[in-house]
Amino acid sequence: MMLSGLRLFVLAFLLGSGNAVVAGAEPVSGLASSSSDLAQLTLRQAEIFFAARNRELQAGQRLVEGAQADRLTAAQRPNPNLSFSASPLNPHSGIGAGDVREKQIGSVLGVQQLFERGNKRELRMEAADHNIRASRSEYADIRRQQRVALYSAYYDLVAAQEKQRIATETAGLFQNTIDAVDRRLKAGDIARSEVARIRVDALRAQNDARTAQAERQKAQAILAYIIGADREAPRITATDGWPDIGAVPNALDLDQALGGRADVQAAQARVAAADKNRELARALRTRDITGSAQFQHFPGDFSNNTFGVGVSVPLFTNYYFEGEIRRAEVELQSARDNLERVRALALAEIARSRADLDAASERVQRFRETLSAEAQRAAEGAEFAYRKGAIGVLDLLDARRQLYATRLELSNTLADYAKSLATWQAAIAAAQIETKMVGDDK
Repeated sequence: MMLSGLRLFVLAFLLGSGNAVVAGAEPVSGLASSSSDLAQLTLRQAEIFFAARNRELQAGQRLVEGAQADRLTAAQRPNPNLSFSASPLNPHSGIGAGDVREKQIGSVLGVQQLFERGNKRELRMEAADHNIRASRSEYADIRRQQRVALYSAYYDLVAAQEKQRIATETAGLFQNTIDAVDRRLKAGDIARSEVARIRVDALRAQNDARTAQAERQKAQAILAYIIGADREAPRITATDGWPDIGAVPNALDLDQALGGRADVQAAQARVAAADKNRELARALRTRDITGSAQFQHFPGDFSNNTFGVGVSVPLFTNYYFEGEIRRAEVELQSARDNLERVRALALAEIARSRADLDAASERVQRFRETLSAEAQRAAEGAEFAYRKGAIGVLDLLDARRQLYATRLELSNTLADYAKSLATWQAAIAAAQIETKMVGDDK
């Protein structure tokens, strides 16, 4: 039941978040059908499968559930102890005849209760609450990282499909050329050496097409694992195109961005929990009191039965909990060091992802504005000139190779841009964390 509630929450976040990685993403109502949508998988549908099936998300949820269970433990008060003893029991004379009242047996029934002092229970609960917040933030960070992996895998599949299409088209173009030069060879219009060169490049194009097919299958397998559709990986076809290449704002409040990140919030919560644990360790020096009450029955006359009460306190004559306190102080300092480390890593991630995004954006613009068009015109001119006999076969093959390489490089550049955009937006995204989860008894 808790997992079901989590899935609904994650689904609501993915579909309702205003920080969608791809511009133009629209909310989706209802769950997509597995068999039909995998064959034409959009990014929105991939997000739905990801929210419901991703194994890392499920593992992260277990961390939250464990922290919630620890909170239940921390909130409990010590249980009382019940004790009973009977005496004297003489194996030679026995316990006497008659009913119970006449038995020669004395008994003592007692109850002991430990009363904690120094706000120990409250400190345990506060530390557990901070650990729950840390676990939720860590879960949100797992979701953030896995979402980046989802977008990366999806666009890798888009790129692999594009490469396979380009390689297949190129192999088909060479096959058409071979058919044409075979006719020219029979007519004596072309040298056999030129035909051999074209056949070599045609075979290379076929190998490239087969390699592209293998890359697509690998990309399908990676995406299938992320969305939990491993058995149906061969059916997956990505149908969305590349994200729009738009201007990305340069202005960014780093302190606000760092403070909103889930990993930073998790580290801050761990510091708060460690601080409460230090206070709890110091509270061990506040003596707890154990109260007791007992009823004592004597053999024979019931009028001789007695009641008694008692109080006991520990004597700190040999040890004053120096080890526990020192350990708690070390763990607090370690949590503070980890917070600084996480902030530094987050800052580096923001800077690195922005640099990658800017570089990828510039490369895409150069390809779209100049390189692709020039390579296309050069290839078309070479094809026309070769048909007219104005250039040789080597010039034709060079123009085709250049066009083929340019188209593949453009596909790789677009994939780099899409993944860089997803990484950068995830790096600066504010954490989306549940304030109350299903099964939380707090």
